[in-house]
Amino acid sequence: MKYDVAVIGGGVSGALIARELSAYDISVVLLERANDVAMGTTKANSAIVHGGFDAVPGTLKAKLNVEGTRLMPVICKDMNVPFRNNGSLVLAFSEEEMQTVKKLYDRGIQNGVSGLEIIDGAKVKELEPHTSDEVVGALYCKSSGIVCPYELTIAATEVAVTNGAEFIRNCEVTAIKDTGDCYTLTTTVGEIEAGYVINAAGTHADEVARMAGDDSFEIINRKGEYYLLDKSYGYLADRTIFQCPNPMGKGVLVTPTVDGNLLVGPTALDVDGKDDTDTTPEGLEAVIAKALKSVPEINLRGAITSFAGVRAHPDNDDFIIGWSEKSDRFINVAGIESPGLSAAPAIAVYVKELLAQKLALNEKQSFTMTRPAPVRFRHMTASEREALIKKNPAYGRIICRCETITEGEIIDAIHAPAGARDVDGVKRRTRAGMGRCQGGFCGSKVVEILARELGVEMNEITKFGGGSKIIYERTK
Repeated sequence: MKYDVAVIGGGVSGALIARELSAYDISVVLLERANDVAMGTTKANSAIVHGGFDAVPGTLKAKLNVEGTRLMPVICKDMNVPFRNNGSLVLAFSEEEMQTVKKLYDRGIQNGVSGLEIIDGAKVKELEPHTSDEVVGALYCKSSGIVCPYELTIAATEVAVTNGAEFIRNCEVTAIKDTGDCYTLTTTVGEIEAGYVINAAGTHADEVARMAGDDSFEIINRKGEYYLLDKSYGYLADRTIFQCPNPMGKGVLVTPTVDGNLLVGPTALDVDGKDDTDTTPEGLEAVIAKALKSVPEINLRGAITSFAGVRAHPDNDDFIIGWSEKSDRFINVAGIESPGLSAAPAIAVYVKELLAQKLALNEKQSFTMTRPAPVRFRHMTASEREALIKKNPAYGRIICRCETITEGEIIDAIHAPAGARDVDGVKRRTRAGMGRCQGGFCGSKVVEILARELGVEMNEITKFGGGSKIIYERTK
């Protein structure tokens, strides 16, 4: 297996880089150690497209945040990914915090952020009537938005594969050797050779860099815990509601999701484990206590799940994107914490331009950066549903009642480029299992469909790969 470029890491940055490079006449492979893309920080973050007023002027974070936020609506439209320009508010609860708001405003203007305005408490209540009466003012950013991060990653991977890139799952890189004209990557699926390597391995990026002899940076694992509330609580916030930031991050926020739920979190705690996604009573208590300060009407009776993600905090407080100090054929894309999701489209372009300094990038005669719109039965009119079912009766069988997801949609998700291979993969592509019951009713049916469509026994189907089997053996 030999390629011009190997991208290590199937998060949002790696997937968008693979998509960007797939337009050119080079061989590209995307390597992911898990059973699917978007299995790390990408599947467990706030899903915010930040305006760009928080990043320090002159940093890569500031530059790529603003550029990425500008590109995000275009790229989402091209790939039929849900995006909403809902705006955001940074609340101030004192005159001292209003000074922080002013500093953020000035920083945003310096960074080139559009749609910024400082408003008083009365205007905040007019825009968001469920916010606390204690709010004295806020920074209003009209250019920020929300997106579905894992669907963005899945879509980008599908486009890359459609354009000829290869996606290899369950492929963990364990050693890297520079042979002079290319790299030999020792992986759990065998040896892979690549002329150039792009290290987008998230919290593990420092480990991957060290395999290539580069110990120039260290990733700090910063865990954040969240609550997700039922859609019936979505009315509590139309915009993304922040509190004033602190040294550990942007603090606990309250935000709608593109699918209509209400998301609150995250905490920020540095942890030893790069994959420590366990929630804790203390963390979740802190989430709700801080969220109630912004929106007092939040009620945990509406919580349908809680989760945690680990973000890759760099030791220099800025994105680490560039050629390795040890090689001009190895690019680090590391420390991509918030606003990494916002910046991801611009990161992909930035990396492509770096690569073009060394490798001839000629556009393919035939390629597409777009993705056809997936069938979304729940959004169709009665007549559209009737016509679809006539073409394919599988769309007439509802599997997930909470989210109105059909068997036809699940089959599509399995057979798409880089399609679903486990229950959570189906969940992220279709929302089957994301409703109030969290898969309690539809989970067994999803297992049956996966086994049938993949041609395997049901006891081979996992929740998220590895040893996460749902059925261990037959009883009869």
